[in-house]
Amino acid sequence: MKKLLFVLCGMAFITPAAMANEVRNVITDSVQLTVNGSSTQTTRLGSSYNVSGSNVAVTTLGGISAGTAGTAMTITDGDYGIGTDEAAFTFSESGITGDTLVTTQAIDATTGNALTHNSYGELYTTTGGTKGSLAGTLSTTGIATVTAGGQGTTALGQRTVTLSVFE
Repeated sequence: MKKLLFVLCGMAFITPAAMANEVRNVITDSVQLTVNGSSTQTTRLGSSYNVSGSNVAVTTLGGISAGTAGTAMTITDGDYGIGTDEAAFTFSESGITGDTLVTTQAIDATTGNALTHNSYGELYTTTGGTKGSLAGTLSTTGIATVTAGGQGTTALGQRTVTLSVFE
């Protein structure tokens, strides 16, 4: 029985030593170089017509007439007069003709890029980056070297060290 107890106690001391082997070290080096592309965002504006007033006589009410497919709507002026002579009046008439729908657009056959942008009422354009001298290298010492490029570029150098014990 004493021998069995001795063997079991010996195993209890050996098992943790076997688990101590589970040390893991991972080193990752990377360089990321990015040149931004150009973009255009456009929003089509709709048509609107407003008329308001007091002491106004309406002969013909103005408004918006529907356009055909691919064309904007048109605004028709109204015919208004003063309701009661020699009395105070207010009058306001306004209209906005919306954008005409663009149904076709020229595409470069080689690159597949749009040759022109649809220029609707709201237009936001971002120019693309230029590579310039953008560069990045990794060395055996673990130091990443990056060189700045032109406008719209990003250069990132990174080293990640992970140490795991008893994972």
